[in-house]
Parts: sequence; structure tokens; C-alpha cells
Amino acid sequence: MARDHVVSTGYRSRPSTAGVPQTVRSSPTTIHPPTEPLPISTVRPPWRRSFIALSVPNFRLFTATNLVAMTAGWMQRIAQDWLVLQLTGSVAQVGITVACQFAPMLLFGLLGGVFVDRYSKRALMMITQGAFAVLSLLLAVLTLTGVVQAWHVWVIAFLVGMVTVIDNPARQVFVTEIVGHQHLRNAISVNSSVFQLGGMIGPALSGILLVAVGAGWSFGINAVACVAVVVTLGFLRVSELHRTPPQPRAKGQLVEGLRYAAAKPTIIVPVVLVAFFSVFALTMPVLLSAFASTVYDVGAGGYGLFNSAVAVGALTGAVLSTRRAVVRLRTIVGGVFWTGVLLVVAGATPAIAPFTALLVVVGLSQLLFQTASNSLVQLSSNVAIRGRVMSLYVLVLLGGQAIGGPVMGQVVDHFGAHVGMMVAGGVPAAAAAVIALVLARRGGLHLEVRMRHHLPLPTIVGHR
Repeated sequence: MARDHVVSTGYRSRPSTAGVPQTVRSSPTTIHPPTEPLPISTVRPPWRRSFIALSVPNFRLFTATNLVAMTAGWMQRIAQDWLVLQLTGSVAQVGITVACQFAPMLLFGLLGGVFVDRYSKRALMMITQGAFAVLSLLLAVLTLTGVVQAWHVWVIAFLVGMVTVIDNPARQVFVTEIVGHQHLRNAISVNSSVFQLGGMIGPALSGILLVAVGAGWSFGINAVACVAVVVTLGFLRVSELHRTPPQPRAKGQLVEGLRYAAAKPTIIVPVVLVAFFSVFALTMPVLLSAFASTVYDVGAGGYGLFNSAVAVGALTGAVLSTRRAVVRLRTIVGGVFWTGVLLVVAGATPAIAPFTALLVVVGLSQLLFQTASNSLVQLSSNVAIRGRVMSLYVLVLLGGQAIGGPVMGQVVDHFGAHVGMMVAGGVPAAAAAVIALVLARRGGLHLEVRMRHHLPLPTIVGHR
């Protein structure tokens, strides 16, 4: 059985076993062995090698098509949320749309990981992307013919969420099969860069289309992009893939994945933090639609601008993350805390110009900790069980938004967009602070405040 990698975390639960992961007995018949080092780079690359994963031909082809798909996907999401706002006039109804799209991941996400471990990731993605194309085309026809209603959008969003249950964990693990472990961390950063570049271009294009011709064409463009992904997957050189052997069907595989994840701090801590952040802070479309429509009155164009501002910062963060030599647990804890603080500050900002500028910084900070958490979870999990581990990660990342969408929609409707933004940042920041204190107590660490560039910087350090 393949062995997983010990990743530098900045955390030690017991000094006597530092750096040595414990054997996890997850079922009466399955034992996941202690980890051994994977062949990954642990030094900061020179700038010319910041995108070294693109040296893999399959990954270059996949990334090129992925950029188109991510751009179109962002176009659909922005158009979808704005369409519901137009049809209903309620931010809370936009929250229901978010809930419909992400509720399936919350309900069935762990089962998705079991399927991903059992079957070919490439084949699964070809099926799921084809399904996305059909659903996007259906929504485009309903919208362009003028018969679309809010419930149509909700049903299609729910079906998209059902397909995502399989597509997202398959995509996460498939990246490993394309590039192998050596360049996995860099590939995750490149993928994040592509996602955020799409998030920068997509909302802007969607805003233009919303003003010019309405939402329907954004859905049609996404359908075409999904077909392009299917074609690209068919052209990949299968002989060059680092394929993971499918796991045979067995009882208790779902529970096995949960026990494995719960036993490793480098998996469970990022999962818990991402859960808090997902429920409250990743409901950004709900919050930004309220700022665009009721606070600054800038309409669909302003909504697209706000989302693009977040994406500009996130793209910068994704590029910077390619320079990261190691991933530590404290990086993720600190990232969630400071991103939450930035959201609180943004929520308290009354003017549109500084608000938009803060969104750029929020995007940068958010992406840095998200790429770190994704890398740490993947590199901390055994290859044979990685599909189930990543399904848990994706469950909290996407499924949390199913809870947070309606909750934050109600908060905005009752207390206003400014309060909503401060709640979105304040709760994850508080959760990160509590987890930092718990880890510090267990690891024999303490908090120091050091001056850097004339600013106080809280730092968790070991005892001297």
C-alpha cells in the first residue's frame, strides 16, 4: 500500500513522537502504515520555476482548458445569483440558491469520496463535466426564452450540486495523478491561480453580459466550456498518468476515512478551520450582492467589480503560494485569523473605494491559507484513502456554504450588509484564535508579540 508523507506542520502533540505519524487502525481489517517521505521539493524555487508543474505536458493541456472552464463557471455563478436577486428582490433568496447548490455536498459528500477511491478519476470527470454541460444548457434555454423562475434556478443548482459531489473530490485527486507527488504542491497553487484568474475575468465578463443581454448567455458559455473539458480529458496521454489503483468495494470504507482524518492533526485542524470559514466567510456572493444593490447602489456591474476585486487579490495570493517551500499548520491558523480580521474591517468601512481595496487584500489572504490547507491535507493523507479524505475537506468547503448561504442571507436582511460582513469575518477569526490557544497548550508553546516594521505581530513560539 502507498505511504503518505510527513509534512512540516509547526505542531507537535507529544515531543517523544514528533514528526512520526501514528499508525491508524480504522477498521478490523485495515491498517494504514506509518508515513514515509514523498519525493516533493522542500526548498523555495527560483522565480523561473514558480510554475514548474506546467512542465508536465498533460498538466499544461489540462490547465489551459481549466482556465476557460473556471472563467465560464464564475460567469454562471455570478449570473445565477444576480438572476435570482432580479426575480425575487431578496438577498435571502440568493442565500437559498447558494444552499441548493452546496447542500448535496453536505448531505452526500463523504459518499462521493468512496466512489472516487473506487473508480477512474478521469472517467468520472468526463461524466460529471458532461452532466454540467447539459444542466447549464437547460438553464440557458429557460432564461433566453423568458420562462425562467426562481424555482427553476434552485432545482438546477441542486442538480449541479449533486454532480459536484463526485466531480470535486475526483478533480482534487486527479491532479496528483497528472503531476505526481513531486510537483503536487506547485500544481495545487497553479490550479488556484487558474481558478482565481477565472474568478477575476468571469465576474467582469458576466457583469458586462448581464447589463448588455441578460444572464442567459453566461449559462450557454459555461455549457460549451464543460464540453471542452470533456474533450481535453479524452486527449490526455493516459500512459503518462500516475494512476492510483482503484480500491475494492468493502464494508466500512466511509467510517475508515473519517477515523483516519480525525486521528491526524494535519488533516482535522485544517478541516475544522475551513468549516468555520466556509459557513460564514465563503458566502461572499450573498454579501457582495447586498453591498452592490442596497449599500452602494452600483447594480450588476458593481457586483461583478466586487467579485473581480476579490479575485485579483486571490490570484496574487495563488501566485505567491507557488513560492512556498513548506506548509505548516500555524500558517493555516494564522491565515484564517487574519482573513477574518480583514473582513471585519471591510464590514466597518463606509466608502466604496477603500471597501473595494480591502476586498483585494481579503482575496490575497484567503487564497494563501486555502492553498496551504489543501496542500497539507493532501500530502498528509495516504494515497489509497485520499479520495475519502478530500471528500471530507470538500464537504466542509462547499457544504458549509449550504448552511452559511441562508444564515448570512437572513443576517443581511435583518441587520444590514455591514453587520453581515463583520459576522462573516468575526466568527472564523474567533475560531482560529481558540484553536491556536489549544494547539499552543498541547504543544508546549506560548504567545509572544514582536515588532515588525513598527507593527505588533503576535507569534506562537516554543519554550526556550
